[in-house]
Amino acid sequence: MSIEELARKNVRDLTPYQSARRLGGKGDVWLNANEFPTAVSFDLSQQTLNRYPECQPKAVIENYAQYAGLKPEQVLVSRGADEGIELLIRAFCEPGKDAILFCPPTYGMYSVSAETFGVEYRTVPALQNWQLDLQAIADKLDGVKVVYVCSPNNPTGQIINPQDFRVLLEMTRGKALVVADEAYIEFCPQATLTGWIAEYPNLVVLRTLSKAFALAGLRCGFTLASEDVIALLMKVIAPYPLSTPVADIAAQALSPLGINAMRDRVAQILEERQYLITQLRDIACVEQVFDSETNYILVRLTASSAVFKSLWDQGIILRDQNKQPSLSGCLRITIGTRDESQRVIDALRAEKV
Repeated sequence: MSIEELARKNVRDLTPYQSARRLGGKGDVWLNANEFPTAVSFDLSQQTLNRYPECQPKAVIENYAQYAGLKPEQVLVSRGADEGIELLIRAFCEPGKDAILFCPPTYGMYSVSAETFGVEYRTVPALQNWQLDLQAIADKLDGVKVVYVCSPNNPTGQIINPQDFRVLLEMTRGKALVVADEAYIEFCPQATLTGWIAEYPNLVVLRTLSKAFALAGLRCGFTLASEDVIALLMKVIAPYPLSTPVADIAAQALSPLGINAMRDRVAQILEERQYLITQLRDIACVEQVFDSETNYILVRLTASSAVFKSLWDQGIILRDQNKQPSLSGCLRITIGTRDESQRVIDALRAEKV
């Protein structure tokens, strides 16, 4: 028997998530991973690497709880929000019996995480405006334990209607969790659902330090939920999910000073986003620029695959969304610096249509 045959069948059949870094490229303008474009500097203050870290570092949990307006018992910190996605499946879904549900086009890790654990995933395509098809979701909920809804949605950039979230939470009450993935919420903080957690015990909110906090390389995310949900996730999380340096930097990033700096970065990105949108709408090969509440924009272009390759060859790395349902002809562009925006604008203007 080969090593390949020793592996679980679902793993042999699995197509791994194609992260921006896995896709490679030799660019000098990286606008494909929704990162903050410039580095933020921190000093390590914890020199205790000979000791294991706390499972849930107190300073990180308390700072985040204060920032999110919750109690520390309602906060779990993990290796990015991606680990939060997995922990929910591990804690709530019986392989071969339960299912998760999500609404494409959306973030690719929901399906990969479910497949990894041998849990069925069901999809309900979003409506034409990328809002939830509530009736179609209701028809597919039997046996579903976790519903993932990314808001603002990646890669489309829009907020999910709050009233639709309410309908979904009522529909699933006592039967399934609704997970609001708020990775990009700092760019539209008024849309957060954290204030609803007291009202809906089946609501879970995912957060990250990767985007507005400019710490994608730190791998630090948060799961916000009722104390009962957090207690169950604590049963399945790794003994030491955060390294000491990660906890050290995360606590600093979540200090009042760190949060103010994050808000300044958000203001910078929103200004740059408006500039890029305005410029793109005047370019011949650009058919449509979609409104965005995030640090990226979705753009539909004429001959988008050729344009993607042309910019790639010029060292401008964007994210091709052509294979996602309803996104044919679409590329996703992360908001970078003014210089990076200008490189994209100039390169697109030079494309022959």
